Amino acid sequence: MPDVADTRARYRRILWFAARQLARTWWFELFLPRVGLERLAARGRAERMRRFARRFHDLAVDLGGLMIKVGQFMSSRLDVLPPEITKELEGLQDEVPAVPFVDIRALAEAELGVPLDAAFAWVDEVPVAAASLGQAHRARLAGAVADDIGLTDVVVKVQRPGIDRIVDVDLAALRRVGRWLSHVRIVSDRVDMPHLVEEFAATSLEEIDYLHEAASAERFAENFADDPRVATPEVVWERTTRRVLTLADVTAIKITDADALRAAGIDPAEVAPVFAEVMFEQLFTHGFFHADPHPGNIFVTPVRAADAAAPGEPAASGTAAPAPAWKLTFIDFGMMGEVPSGIRSGLRKLLIAVASRDGKGLVAAIQDVGVLLPSADTGELERALTQLFSRFGGMGFAQLREVDPREFRDFATEFGDVVRSLPFQLPENFLLIIRAMSLTSGVCSSLVADFNLWNSVEPYASKLLRDERGNLVQDVATQALSWVTTAVRLPQRVDGLVTRFEQGRVALDTSRIERRVSRLERMGRRLIAAVVFAALLITGAVLHLQDPVFGTVVMIVSVVPFLGALIGGRR
Repeated sequence: MPDVADTRARYRRILWFAARQLARTWWFELFLPRVGLERLAARGRAERMRRFARRFHDLAVDLGGLMIKVGQFMSSRLDVLPPEITKELEGLQDEVPAVPFVDIRALAEAELGVPLDAAFAWVDEVPVAAASLGQAHRARLAGAVADDIGLTDVVVKVQRPGIDRIVDVDLAALRRVGRWLSHVRIVSDRVDMPHLVEEFAATSLEEIDYLHEAASAERFAENFADDPRVATPEVVWERTTRRVLTLADVTAIKITDADALRAAGIDPAEVAPVFAEVMFEQLFTHGFFHADPHPGNIFVTPVRAADAAAPGEPAASGTAAPAPAWKLTFIDFGMMGEVPSGIRSGLRKLLIAVASRDGKGLVAAIQDVGVLLPSADTGELERALTQLFSRFGGMGFAQLREVDPREFRDFATEFGDVVRSLPFQLPENFLLIIRAMSLTSGVCSSLVADFNLWNSVEPYASKLLRDERGNLVQDVATQALSWVTTAVRLPQRVDGLVTRFEQGRVALDTSRIERRVSRLERMGRRLIAAVVFAALLITGAVLHLQDPVFGTVVMIVSVVPFLGALIGGRR
C-alpha cells in the first residue's frame, strides 16, 4: 500500500508531466504560429507527438492506476488523435504488471471473511488478466455454492491493494490539470474541463466498486435476455464483495483474433457488423451501454447448433435474420454509461441524419443533443456539412486513407474556421459515448481492414427511422398542418416586411462581414509587428558584436513589437 511520501511524489510527477507538455504545446501550437512561424512549428510536429506518446506510455506503465485509463482512452481516439499517438498507446491495456499473489490472497480473504481455500476449491495463482485497477484469477467453486448455482469454473476479480488511495491521488492531479486547461480559451470555449474530469472521476469510483459492477452486469444481461447474439457471465453473489467479484468463466475467442475465429469456422467479416449493431442497440435503444468495449472485454463464443435459434427466427432487434452460430460475450462491466432519454432521442436523429447525408438534419440533431447551443447561426455549418457529405460521405477508413492529404488539409482549414466560430460544448455523458463508439470502430476495422461503418449505420438508421416515425399518416398530417399554418401567416408577414421597407426600418446583418474584416485587420497588424520584431532582434544581435551596449538596447526594444503581435492576437 502506498505511503504518504509515495502519493505526494506520484501527484507531483503527474503535474510536472502535464505542465511540461502544456508548455510545449503552447510554444509550438499557439505562440510560433502567432508570430508567423507556423511552418517551423509544423515541421517537427509528428516527431513531437511520438515523443509525447512515448513519455506518457512510460509514465502510465510506471504509475499504473488511472494513468492507464487515460492512455487507453487516448489510444481509442482514432478519429481525433494522430496515429503517432494512438499507435504508441494502443498496447497499454496488455502491459500492466501483475500484483504478487500473496497480496491478492490477503485482500481477498479479508474481504470474504474466510480463508481462500475455504471459499474456493482451487485458485490459479497466475492471473488470467492484470488491469490497472484489479486483476483476475481463474478458480473453481465447490460445495453448497457450486451445487446451488450449478457451475464450478469461475473467474475471481480482486482489486489491487491500495488502489483507493492511488485513485484519489490521480483524480486530485487530474482536477488540477483540468483547472489549468479551463484557463486556456481554446479549450474552455469548447469543453468544461473541470466538469469533464468530475464525470471521469464518477466513472472511476464506480469502477472500483465491484458491487456496482455486479449490478451493472445483471442489468446488461436483462437488456439482452432475449437476444441470441449476446451473452454475459453469471454473477456469483455468494463470493462477491465491494473489492472481490466472482463471475462464471466465459473465456472464449478474443474478438480480434481473426485466425482463431477462422479456425472455429467463424468469418470475421460477419462478426464486425453484428458487433457494431449490438453497440448501436445499447446506445440508441437501451440507453445503457458498455463504455469499455476493447478487444480484451469481448469474446466470440461458438454456439452448438442445438442451442442456436432456428433459421428465420426473429432476433431481439426485430429483424428476420437467423441467429448466428456464435455469440458476442461481454465481460468487465465496471465502466458503463447511461444515455438520458432526451439525449438518446437526439442521438437517434443524429444517426438518421448521418445515414441520409442530411446536413440540415444533422445540425438540428446536434442542437438537440446539446453539443451546439440553440442560439448559434448554423447556416455556414449546414453548408460545410453538406459539402462534407458530398465529398467524403459513405467512405470507410480504407478509402479515406487514399484521399490526397492536401484535400483533407484544405477542407479541414475551412471546416475548422466554421466550427471555431460556433458555440460548441461537450455535454454530460459524452465522454463515455465517444469512447464506446471509437473503440467500436477500432475493433471493427481490426476485424475487416476495409470495414465501412456506413454499411452498419445505414440499415440500423433505416430501422430507427421506421420506429421513430411509426404512423406515416400522422407524420404527413403534422407536416401538412405546418404548411397550412405557414401559408395562413404568409400574407401578414409579407405586409409587415413591405411596411418596414417603406419606413426604412429594415436592418441588414453585416456582423459576419465585420468580424472577418476585423480579423484581417488584426492579422495585418500582427504580421507587421512580427516582421519589425524579427528585424530589430536580428539587427541587435549583429550590432552586439561591435557595440554590445547599443546592440543590447536594440534587442530590448524588439520586445515592444513582439508584445504587440502577441497581445494583438489575443484581442
